[in-house]
Amino acid sequence: MQLGDVELHIVGDGDFLVDGGGVFGLVPKTLWERVARPDEGNRLRTALHCLLIVSAGKRILVDTGLGSKLSPKDQELYGVRRTQGGLLEALQRLGWGPDDIDMVVNTHLHWDHSGGNTLLKEGIAVPAFPRAKYLVQRLEWADATYPNERTRNTYFADNFLPLQQSGQLSLLSGDSRITKHVRCFVTRGHTRAHQSVAIESNGQTALFLGDLASRPVYLERLGWISAFDTEPLETLETKRALREWALERHALLFFQHDLGMPMGYLHRQDDKYSVQSPAE
Repeated sequence: MQLGDVELHIVGDGDFLVDGGGVFGLVPKTLWERVARPDEGNRLRTALHCLLIVSAGKRILVDTGLGSKLSPKDQELYGVRRTQGGLLEALQRLGWGPDDIDMVVNTHLHWDHSGGNTLLKEGIAVPAFPRAKYLVQRLEWADATYPNERTRNTYFADNFLPLQQSGQLSLLSGDSRITKHVRCFVTRGHTRAHQSVAIESNGQTALFLGDLASRPVYLERLGWISAFDTEPLETLETKRALREWALERHALLFFQHDLGMPMGYLHRQDDKYSVQSPAE
């Protein structure tokens, strides 16, 4: 799709299964199962949408999904499904290979957002995009490299340490503009330095939310917050501010984990909010 002078392409790494209680946190199952139907193991089929941005001659990939390093056992455990191939195959269908990517922006370094940063060559993890600079918030890097008991099962070193070793890592210190159309800004809550990506061109705006609001219902209902968020009260206030920002700009919103609605526009009727797909 075209947004002013910028090209936007949703590219996917397939989908996988996530525990419904983790996805919806304190929300009772009797409420959340009205919007997301779990399987017999209480798991939800979860998309792995990434975004390719072509701006000012640069090809920028936002997040990289699970990647190809998971063992067959783990792929079965998490119900990984790639009916049309993974992220690299999605890029190939657009006519681009790994060498064509100039920048990779990680919203954060959890394993389902950074797994495709690297791939295995002769059993060693190396950057999947040899020419790219990988952009990560400095505080997120610190949290990933020194995880605690609550976070250590979400950060896997093979997904990010090779970027430092290859000299391709670029650490951001807060909000940062990376092209004249694209900027990263900290949206704290899911992690301390989670970042979202705004695209602005010719009076039009789009926003890749990452895990700040990976499903439309998280913006429609501020109190619905994932149990995976490390700072849920920060998430609440970040969403409150961003929701008004998105409404004012009629921003096209990208929802990374929603199978049915990967993108949409936020609307307000009195005190009720709803997300509608661009086709509506």
